[in-house]
Amino acid sequence: MQHDSVKKTILVAFVLCIFCSVLVAISNVSLKDRQNLNKKLDVQKNLLLIAGLINEDATKKDIETAFKKIQSKIIDLKSGTTIEMVEQSNFNYKEAQRDSRYTEKIPTDADIAGIKIRSKISKIYAVMENNKVSSFILPLHGKGLWSTLWGFISLTPDTKTILGLGFYEHGETPGLGGEVDNPRWKSLWKGKKPFNNEFIPIIKVIKGSVSKKDKFKDSKVDGLSGASLTSAGVQNLVNFWLGEQGYGPFLKRVRSGESI
Repeated sequence: MQHDSVKKTILVAFVLCIFCSVLVAISNVSLKDRQNLNKKLDVQKNLLLIAGLINEDATKKDIETAFKKIQSKIIDLKSGTTIEMVEQSNFNYKEAQRDSRYTEKIPTDADIAGIKIRSKISKIYAVMENNKVSSFILPLHGKGLWSTLWGFISLTPDTKTILGLGFYEHGETPGLGGEVDNPRWKSLWKGKKPFNNEFIPIIKVIKGSVSKKDKFKDSKVDGLSGASLTSAGVQNLVNFWLGEQGYGPFLKRVRSGESI
């Protein structure tokens, strides 16, 4: 066979493809545990950032230490009560949204987050200080413009005030909808009042900036410049998860003084 023959070229290319495929497969399998650990650590970091327990430059040790202040519970969303599960320690909020054992269809007129189905159960987190709850952290997700945004919202123990909001995964446009990651914009959420007197969610992400003279300014947040659909998506997913289809029943139990 000549060195420059077509058959020789095809054979070399084929062997090279097989070699590379095997190499990629081996790397993927051998690094899977590390990748899963890094993903878990990233979610924990974002949760702790929203809770105000760490800074952006926190190390792995910082994250592990701060997370000891967090207690988690699995709750039934419809009743708001805590439940026990065999796999409780390994429960994954994101995976549960796609697990047919847990999911149910959301009524079309109630699906303001645009997610169609949701898990019947979820994991909630409580930050403990001196054996008392200093804040609650709730997972949430919903549609933006191009993607589903996955994140957390933090509330005061009385559930009446937002302490933080952030997302650990999304595919929104960098520089536009991607500005949901901008620390300045995220800081605007701290201190906002998400409910009216009847505890109906009323958060609005408006076009432009919130006027200091607006009597409803405490429930409004500046919109993202050039990203009105992402802004609307964030508004809708926050109101959805704080409402009756989301954590509403659980928050009602908290406000009534029931133990969790």
